[in-house]
Amino acid sequence: MEHKEYKVILPPEEIPKEWYNILPDLPEPLPPPINGSTGEPINPAALERIFAKECIRQEVSSDRYIKIPEEVIRAYLMLGRPTPLHRARRFEEYLKTPAEIYFKREDVSPVGSHKPNTAIAQAYYLSKEGIRKVTTETGAGQWGSALCLAGALFSLEIIVFMTRSSYIQKPYRKTLMELFGGKVYPSPSEVTKAGKSFLANDPQHPGSLGIAISEALEVALGSENAKYSLGSVLNHVLLHQSIVGLEAKKQMEILGKKPDVVIGCIGGGSNFSGLAYPLIYEEKIRKYGMRFVAVEPKAVPSTTRGEYAYDYGDSSGMTPMLKMYTVGNKFQIPPIHAAGLRYHGKAPSLSLLIKNGVVNSKAYHQVECLNAGKLFAMCEGIVPAPETAHAIKAVVDEALEAKRQGSKKVILFNLSGHGLLDLKAYEDLFNNSLTNYEPSEEVIARSLSSIRMV
Repeated sequence: MEHKEYKVILPPEEIPKEWYNILPDLPEPLPPPINGSTGEPINPAALERIFAKECIRQEVSSDRYIKIPEEVIRAYLMLGRPTPLHRARRFEEYLKTPAEIYFKREDVSPVGSHKPNTAIAQAYYLSKEGIRKVTTETGAGQWGSALCLAGALFSLEIIVFMTRSSYIQKPYRKTLMELFGGKVYPSPSEVTKAGKSFLANDPQHPGSLGIAISEALEVALGSENAKYSLGSVLNHVLLHQSIVGLEAKKQMEILGKKPDVVIGCIGGGSNFSGLAYPLIYEEKIRKYGMRFVAVEPKAVPSTTRGEYAYDYGDSSGMTPMLKMYTVGNKFQIPPIHAAGLRYHGKAPSLSLLIKNGVVNSKAYHQVECLNAGKLFAMCEGIVPAPETAHAIKAVVDEALEAKRQGSKKVILFNLSGHGLLDLKAYEDLFNNSLTNYEPSEEVIARSLSSIRMV
């Protein structure tokens, strides 16, 4: 048996030199961001006060491929790109499935996730622009860790607002961010007006990505020579993540394989889109019959029980409104361990693909996902992050369905992060202290009513 049937590693010179931009290949034009007060489309130039100017140009670009700066490529190589593609043979054997299961190992980055792919790019563009202070939000801490690392590489001061439930559950993520020179606050915090308003209503508020975004934006807009950086949702972020799928495509071609189903978890949508978007383009032109499955938590069922509507990207209504699947920016998000999936909305481009049936979405409870993660760890020796465990649960279902059908289908998923700093989630699983949160129809309807009134 050849070693390549277990692992494919691209040589450094094979690293992609361009990112893939899905905008020209969407099934219909993407609805523009709008001003929540006027309902009018926002001029992209107006967003340059918030984001790196080059990122805004990429946000609306109609170019299918965008050159990766040499400085960014050098940083990618330093941090371990290209990443390996593995076959999960022991996992297949345990499941007794004829399916072949492959996974892209984004957990091997220094911060243990795919997040440096965009953090490096954004930090580079901000530093070239002369910005010195950058604010952001983080859920589980993977994005915050990545941006703090990128800040260290490009001499930026990074301020991170971390959802309070994760700040408490994952203390070593905070330590990692501080190790790279970042400043970390639990969100909601006493640092901002937005944070204080939420704490006034609930001093024990677990926080959410929407609230943390509000706080980060407030600090960025109130500071000189400062801007904001986002770890998911927007087009330029998903564009930077496409290096994952571009590498995976090359690696599958080396094996002489094509995936029948491509799977990833979705919070904002960056790790799923990073793997899937280049393959969605391949499916569009080749008509292979690939399926694409995006997995979210039942606790925050944006695409499975929410609405495709204009909504604010944050909880305070400071951002433009985006057309996306959402459960409402006022939705009280339960403190599940998969904190990177605790976002009320989804990336507009991903939402459009789901709306048009190009991507299918599923939702699972955290207990069944962490059990799938435990099984994967026992078989493959890799502890997946709680977010990644959601994708693994879908992989298990696909593999068992292949077993029932006697199908030798090929499954590809993004192992977007390791769980070595998320062991509290598995400890709670073993102690039977996890709760399967699932909002009622009344709760979702009440949350959605706030955006219908805008």
